[in-house]
Amino acid sequence: MKNKKYLMIIAGLLFGGLAAYMTKLGNPGNMGICVACFYRDIAGALGFHQAAVVQYLRPEIMGLCLGAFLSALFFGEFRARGGSNPLVRFLLGVFIMIGALVFLGCPVRAVIRLAGGDLNALSAIAGIVVGALIGIYFLRRGFNLGRANSTYKTAGYLMPLLMVVLLLFAIFQPQFIFNSVKGPGSMHAPLVIALVVGLIIGMLAQKTRMCFVGGWRDLFLVKDSYLFSGIAAFFVGALVVNFLTGAVNIGFEGQPVAHTNQLWSFMGMVLCGLGCTLLGGCPLRQTILAAEGDTDASVTILGIVAGAAVSHNFLLASSGTGTGVFGPTAVVTGLVFLCCIGFFMSETA
Repeated sequence: MKNKKYLMIIAGLLFGGLAAYMTKLGNPGNMGICVACFYRDIAGALGFHQAAVVQYLRPEIMGLCLGAFLSALFFGEFRARGGSNPLVRFLLGVFIMIGALVFLGCPVRAVIRLAGGDLNALSAIAGIVVGALIGIYFLRRGFNLGRANSTYKTAGYLMPLLMVVLLLFAIFQPQFIFNSVKGPGSMHAPLVIALVVGLIIGMLAQKTRMCFVGGWRDLFLVKDSYLFSGIAAFFVGALVVNFLTGAVNIGFEGQPVAHTNQLWSFMGMVLCGLGCTLLGGCPLRQTILAAEGDTDASVTILGIVAGAAVSHNFLLASSGTGTGVFGPTAVVTGLVFLCCIGFFMSETA
């Protein structure tokens, strides 16, 4: 167990350092590697939404999945399975993304933003913790999405194969792919470097089971600090690199790709944290599970992509000027929906 925890700490330090350094290589400020934001950009590149400033096929995402896939194959941990309430998982993925885009970042980016001095991330991290605590309440009531069953290996290969297709699109840029010419989508590290960094992080995340919501869940539910040590190490790694590169800007105002509405940053991440707890993992963890052959996690990722499209097409997503027109309404609706799911799908309901 000690060796596993040391590996988690090393993985967290490396992930945090690489995520922070990706900003120096061209990725948007205080974003580094934001899983939700990058799925949002991919959705835009495929034309699922028309927000012109957030459209780019992020190679980091393809690298995450393919790195985890190779790691799972190498260590004999690839297992095709699924069939555990896929529709519910899809909808949970949609609302996770809605909550993340109201805050402007996933649980990974919340830590990155704090490591860059963005104090608006404090309300978001508090929201993640509260969302995890609400989720723990439902878990203790016996919440369960059901057991996944083994299925054809072909089904487990589909998500990694899809990532290969997206990578080919990123390399060859067919005419139907959209690319931002300004805004966050136009800011990116060189493709090869982004892919290699994604592969490294994907391998580490697969081997350690890293999760940026599961860490809080386990800390409070079973007093296990293993996953949380990865979050803490990630923060330290990102903070050190940001200090070395002069990227720390402490304050609330003027932070990159951020707004200062603390209430809805908090509420958005309550929604995100609750959804991730019910699902059993954050967007990063869902990507790794999909790479291991979990088709339920693949359905969740499709829900996350759909949530990005819904958020931008229906004016839910926030921007640097504040929350979207219907963002707060969508967050409240999502919280009601998730609490109903948690209540009525519990053994004591």
